[in-house]
Amino acid sequence: MKKLITFLSICTTVAILALPVAARNFIAQPDTAIQDAACADEAKEALYASFLKNRNDDQAKAYEDAKKYLACPTDKVTEAQQKIIDYLKKFVAKYEEVTKFSKFDELMYVKPNYPQAYALGKEILTAQPDNLKVLIDLGVNAYLVNSLNNASLSAEALDYARKALAQLDAGKTLEKWERLGSKDVAVAYLNYSIGTGTLQSEPANALKFLIKAAQFETPLKKSPFTYAYIAGAYETGPYAKLSEEYKTKFGGQNETPESKLMLANINQLVDRMIDGYARAVASATDPKFAQQKGVWNESLTTWYKYRNSDKTDGLDQLVAGVLAKPLPPEPTPLTSLPASTPAATPANNSGAAQGQGNGTASAATPAGGTKPATKDRPRNR
Repeated sequence: MKKLITFLSICTTVAILALPVAARNFIAQPDTAIQDAACADEAKEALYASFLKNRNDDQAKAYEDAKKYLACPTDKVTEAQQKIIDYLKKFVAKYEEVTKFSKFDELMYVKPNYPQAYALGKEILTAQPDNLKVLIDLGVNAYLVNSLNNASLSAEALDYARKALAQLDAGKTLEKWERLGSKDVAVAYLNYSIGTGTLQSEPANALKFLIKAAQFETPLKKSPFTYAYIAGAYETGPYAKLSEEYKTKFGGQNETPESKLMLANINQLVDRMIDGYARAVASATDPKFAQQKGVWNESLTTWYKYRNSDKTDGLDQLVAGVLAKPLPPEPTPLTSLPASTPAATPANNSGAAQGQGNGTASAATPAGGTKPATKDRPRNR
């Protein structure tokens, strides 16, 4: 409200300030003998006097006074009264604009009600399509909408995230980041929202956004869910596709240089899955993650044993040190066999290692887990 107080104080002119006194001389008496008492000249003067008294310290009361004044007939007003009307209209318009933004902020960050917040945000953008701040707020919180199981709202929120990220990538920015704190936080959560929002339908594409989200120093970088999503995106995206292709081309056949090359590319993806699940397990130090941690650890063990001749030697050491290493990028496809033979070869060339059903991830539930905890939301910045 401080911004509103400042704006309205600046808007007031000396002429308007003088109106309560001048109006007594210039406001004509009503032509009709009968008039609604609330709109009589004395009543309107009282409303305007109350408005002036409260416009800085009690703007809600001032707004009520202004609305009552503006509700009176305007067909026979004097020049002085018209000046008051024009001024009150500006006040009311600005007050409603600011309170609308305040309500939007409350619904989005203070007392979350996402259906109402997105409805109000849509209303604001309809009137102000270039309002980048509102667009960003709708976009960075899009990942939280997934838990509502509202397909249309999730699609709408995802669209906001894409549009906001596109504008930031194009060089647009905000003067003040307020709730988010910085552009990096906004970019991280926009990527995260797009990644989680497309994980189920486009896992390979979602992977790029999830990896990008993990690059910034935000709570997402420390969240086990970020890495579970990344591992799940590898597993249900490029790994699933290449594994199926391997089975189709080489299932039941003897090894060939071509099959070994494809297996080497598969193993690169499995190594990224192992890294992702290891990071999820290593990050899940809070007891509230115990259930999800157990699921992630089961997937980690499955894939680690596949790559290490059914052994778990060194697995604990991997988990202990994985967070000290940079998150690896997506692997570059190999075009020739590496110097060493792939460590794991699918039995009878029937296909690459098969998960146990708990290593996959969906847009709403990474590897059997739940949505990111409250502490990972941008509104807690």
